[in-house]
Amino acid sequence: MTPVPYDKNRVLKELRICIVYDCLFPWTIGGAERWYRTLVERLAETGARVTYLTRRQWEGDPPAIEGVSVIVVMPEADLYRPDGTRKIGPPLRFGWGVFWWLVRHRSEVDRVRVANFPYFSLLAARAALLGTRKPVDVDWFEVWPLEFWRRYVGRVAGRFGFAIQALCIRLTDHAFVFWEHTATRLQAFGFDNQLTVLAGLLPANGRDTASRLLRSHAEPVALFAGRMIKDKGVLLLPEAIAMARRELPSLRLVMVGEGPEGSLLQQRCAELDLAAAVRFPGKVPDNELDELIAGSSCVVVASVREGYGLMVVEAAAAGTPSIVAANPENAAVEHIVQGVNGFVVDPTSAALAQGIIAAVAAGDSLRQSTIDWYRQRADSMSMNRAAAEVVEIYMIRQDKKD
Repeated sequence: MTPVPYDKNRVLKELRICIVYDCLFPWTIGGAERWYRTLVERLAETGARVTYLTRRQWEGDPPAIEGVSVIVVMPEADLYRPDGTRKIGPPLRFGWGVFWWLVRHRSEVDRVRVANFPYFSLLAARAALLGTRKPVDVDWFEVWPLEFWRRYVGRVAGRFGFAIQALCIRLTDHAFVFWEHTATRLQAFGFDNQLTVLAGLLPANGRDTASRLLRSHAEPVALFAGRMIKDKGVLLLPEAIAMARRELPSLRLVMVGEGPEGSLLQQRCAELDLAAAVRFPGKVPDNELDELIAGSSCVVVASVREGYGLMVVEAAAAGTPSIVAANPENAAVEHIVQGVNGFVVDPTSAALAQGIIAAVAAGDSLRQSTIDWYRQRADSMSMNRAAAEVVEIYMIRQDKKD
């Protein structure tokens, strides 16, 4: 189902919708965070009464978003263990906060929209709305097979996580996904309710900067941008750069972001005598990230898992190719046309090094084909378009109700 863009002269003034996610952009940065910020602002523009339940990530009062009530249902907490996997405590506490808020206010809400992960907020919403006919919509960013669950948290906990995921699939009234392969996997796991494949998660500003930044680079630069956690495969990168520098002595690596593996990365870089070749700027604002992407020879996505692979698309908007590790749960692979906008390589340091070398050697020809790839697909992957599709669905439902 792909609705046409909504009519701005129509409104959703009768809709009272509660969005539930434990992070809020820009205090937490990621594809899901950007999606929910874009969606709540679009819903508010159309007159919907929007409530956003989240975790505290700021000092002082909740942030002011026009037309949106931001409600804190959980205090600030660290979501990740030192190895980069998610802790179990914070999702449970967030789910508890969601449950009690919805129990007290369920008469003030017409429908609830949650992310599939962390799963306890979905379970909490369904429990709080028990006895009502109010629907729960779910954005399914990814669906994990049992084998991945076991690798992620161990055999026993993995089986439990897989069972919770299966329960959440059954409790979803309307599933929204951003990939056909996610839709296929949901259906394979037994989902048979309403399902919508949305346009995509390319940020609303488009980031097509290649027209002014398409160029060769005197000094080759590889870029990583994301959370420095185990799932991102970051510990492969120092050795990959060390190997690539044997052929490209002036190659540098920039690692944008923060996370529990940051200190391990810096230690490994020191061990490989890479201190002068690797830079760790931490979190950076969007405009600085845009410049770093555009000024890089390639972006490296070594992730064990990615629900969408947004960095590949953002990089392509600047004509920057990507080197992507071929892990089974790394959805970024789906964005790569080999040799056109980057390379898919084995998930090893040696293979990543060869991918970086190939991207640097291809130079402007690869950058040009990358921006061509992006421009052919940009509209179909737009987060703005996806938000408009959601609004149109809600308007159609409202019309039928009226």
